[in-house]
Amino acid sequence: MSSASLTILIADDNNTDRRILSAIVQQEGHKVVEATNGEEALERFNESVPDIILMDALMPKMNGFEASRLIKQRAGNQLVPIIFLTSLQDASSLANCLESGGDDFMSKPYNRVILKAKINAFGRMRRMHDQLQSHNRQMLLEQQVAKTVFDNVAHSGCLALPNLRHSLSPLAVFNGDTVLAERKPDGGISLFLGDFTGHGLPAAIGAMPVAEIFYGMTQKGFAMEDVLREINAKLYTILPTEVFCCGAMVDLDVTNKMARIWVGGVPSVYLYRGDSGAVEKVASSNLPLGVLPSRRFSPQPNDYRMHNGDRVFLWSDGIVESHNEAGELFGEERLDALFTHATDPDRIFDDILVAVDQFIGGSRPDDDTTLLSATMVDLDVIGLPLLHSNKASIGGPMDWQMNLQLGPQSLGAFNPLPLVLNILTEVEGLRSLSGHLYTVLAELFNNALEHGVLGLDSKLKQDSQGFAQYYQLREQRLADLTSGQVCLDISHRPLGNGGELTFEITDSGPGFAHSHQDLAYLTDNPDYSGRGLALVRRLCDELDFNDAGNRVRATLCWPRPAWSELHLNG
Repeated sequence: MSSASLTILIADDNNTDRRILSAIVQQEGHKVVEATNGEEALERFNESVPDIILMDALMPKMNGFEASRLIKQRAGNQLVPIIFLTSLQDASSLANCLESGGDDFMSKPYNRVILKAKINAFGRMRRMHDQLQSHNRQMLLEQQVAKTVFDNVAHSGCLALPNLRHSLSPLAVFNGDTVLAERKPDGGISLFLGDFTGHGLPAAIGAMPVAEIFYGMTQKGFAMEDVLREINAKLYTILPTEVFCCGAMVDLDVTNKMARIWVGGVPSVYLYRGDSGAVEKVASSNLPLGVLPSRRFSPQPNDYRMHNGDRVFLWSDGIVESHNEAGELFGEERLDALFTHATDPDRIFDDILVAVDQFIGGSRPDDDTTLLSATMVDLDVIGLPLLHSNKASIGGPMDWQMNLQLGPQSLGAFNPLPLVLNILTEVEGLRSLSGHLYTVLAELFNNALEHGVLGLDSKLKQDSQGFAQYYQLREQRLADLTSGQVCLDISHRPLGNGGELTFEITDSGPGFAHSHQDLAYLTDNPDYSGRGLALVRRLCDELDFNDAGNRVRATLCWPRPAWSELHLNG
């Protein structure tokens, strides 16, 4: 059968009319299927699935109107044109032909030229519909494959941690909202919520490089500002002018109990205090990512002190801009009321989703609604991240020593920790200990920088005001730094089936008075000062300061017990 040949169902109880129609249709090269009433028409439709139906309006057992409605229901998304054949002439009857599912009608007696033209026209329409359906199926298949790749890249990470919750309600296979979470080498958690302009595949394209940069740099210990700069530079380079990414990023330091928050273009991040129920809003104070060139982009995050049980909530504007059937927006006031009247912090996340869903009611959402929350917990709850290696337990450089000396310009603009960690994990046996290594290295380096070179006092962090003052002073003194240095001496030697790694960090500061009793005090100190050194003491085999207090030496041997064993025995 040629591409122009169609299967046409003729349903007419009049034998003469049916035979005349069959002869006309067959002469045009089409196949004919006949039915003498509405019930037979349904049966023949199920058997042959015709391309076009010529339907008499008035037939016994079941008229053409009812048969047409049932056929359209069974056809679903399939296009089956129905041309009504009728001797009725009044407008109401002719309108009924169309309302019952008909696509056209012809009045008796039939005009052969017009009938041929209608069949050809609907044949072309049917073929175009089939082509569109085929293209649509291919497009959906390609989107599903792309979505699988997209999900593997954009939705990996640590979203399954017990202190994290997230909800994504996309409008399409792809959507403009992105939720990312990854462990930092020191045990902390980095979160990112992005909302690209637009919907569907164009809006989701930018999420791929964002995810790659976020996961790669976070795992290596880069600072939030460095991650944001890299993401902004990439998006500015690859995206068209009208596409950019509104977003929010949160770094949770579970050791020192603080959150660093950056907001650029999305609704305010809410910091919920678990003990009092108070809410601090961190409003957007930065432009979205991908708008400014690198030289003009300068992320400005804020630091907040946190306690266990405190929560951060991030959402896309699809939450606050959800509307009901009356066109009213859900708005920030309704969100505030949910927090004000919350009696169980564990239910706030679900209460938000339920409230938005009930508010929308029967209205169709016109934007992606995305929600992310994180609860501050102790490191023991989530443990240190592990980077597993598929290679042998011993490999890479084994007997080596390195020295890195940083002057004032480098200290003010360069974070050496990701570089040093990358070198350390070249030793295969140390790769799975990247969390331990980064924690030790970061705490000792930051102590040397902040207390030795910058002269900051940790006792400032005893309350929220002092906490903010501490980090303001840190940024100010770094910007004004003209002298001082920090030296890192790191060595590794093989030891049996493992090895021994030694850190020696020296700063140019005056040092501080200390004793072994001081270090014991740090282990049990519940306040914010000293938490880091207490953790380092648990992670290392040895931790010693020189007499002046401006040089610290830490030794770590591997293989090591699991984090849970360190916790139980610590």
